[in-house]
Amino acid sequence: MKFLASKLALMVATTALMLGSASAQEANIRKNLSERLPNLPKIDEVSKTPMNGLFEIRMGNEVMYSDAEGHFLIQGSLIDVRQRRNLTEERVDKLSAIPFDQLPLKNAFTQVRGNGKRKLVVFADPNCGFCKRFEKDLQKLDNVTIYHFLYPILGEDSRTKSKNVWCAKDKAKVWNDWMIGGTTPPNASCDASAIDAIVAFGQKNRISGTPLLLFADGTRVPGAVPMAQVEKILADIK
Repeated sequence: MKFLASKLALMVATTALMLGSASAQEANIRKNLSERLPNLPKIDEVSKTPMNGLFEIRMGNEVMYSDAEGHFLIQGSLIDVRQRRNLTEERVDKLSAIPFDQLPLKNAFTQVRGNGKRKLVVFADPNCGFCKRFEKDLQKLDNVTIYHFLYPILGEDSRTKSKNVWCAKDKAKVWNDWMIGGTTPPNASCDASAIDAIVAFGQKNRISGTPLLLFADGTRVPGAVPMAQVEKILADIK
């Protein structure tokens, strides 16, 4: 019993020492980086990486790396070549994920295909060429509810078209007529504050380009990706 008690006490003491050391190391990294780079954004988190002596420095959704003393700062991707994984990309994707229940869906218009069980959110600018290409591909997707967020970031004409789509009686039809058929949305008037709310939401969540896709599990995918990739993500969501 005495041996077990001594061993347990040693383990507790060792753990406390390690935690104290890790805490002091984190504080030292924060101190040195902040003093040497006063314009560096606020450091939200310092954590170890799988690479010995390398620490992740998280500032919001941005990730950089430092040595254990804060003497060096590295910007770039950390890749696990054994597993062929881009650890930086995986980390940023996780940090930038937006929980589905936090999306302001009241400010979206929807299209339901088939049974509508699967869910997909699309941020799009009406003057975005990649968005138009993606919208055509979306016609092949079935058994899905598509939530469209109008995200006019390409100029005043984008905002005008977005307002005319939002104020239309049949938003989905006017949207498709323009994005797929090239028919300019007819002038319409209504309270379009929902568009401003979406732009503010997007800026807060660092949505800087369109199209941007969000899935029910929080997965965030930028760009007009192939439908095969969209189908795979939808199929993997349980």
